[in-house]
Amino acid sequence: MKKALVLYWSGTGNTEKMAYSVFRGIRDGMAEGELVHCQSFKLSMLEEYDSFALGCPATGNEELEESEFEPVFSQIEPCLMGKRIALFGSYGWGGGIWMKNWEARCRDAGAVLVSSPVICCDEPDSDTLAALESLGKILAEKS
Repeated sequence: MKKALVLYWSGTGNTEKMAYSVFRGIRDGMAEGELVHCQSFKLSMLEEYDSFALGCPATGNEELEESEFEPVFSQIEPCLMGKRIALFGSYGWGGGIWMKNWEARCRDAGAVLVSSPVICCDEPDSDTLAALESLGKILAEKS
């Protein structure tokens, strides 16, 4: 069976809600999925999954959360060559530049983005949640 990992960090709960929607989409797409907060992530998990959804909100000066998520992503980044991934996250200010920078980092590392990232300002609305479920289904298909 296809397997997809949803790895996320959330400070306010907005990105966590988004992660659950991606996870539902993966399950609806008939793939096996796992939802993991970045605190529970182990680098060896990368070998167990066919595709990955990574979620992190913008923090500070339009950056990935730097104390928990950035260190985990920095471990993952050198392992992204040829991996099928999707990105998502929320922001409270700015226009989403953190996501454009993150997407560029992933592409530079050789990742294959299966879809455009899904982002939202503050709490995800029903359209955003539906887009995230679709993202999960795409990951399931591409796994």
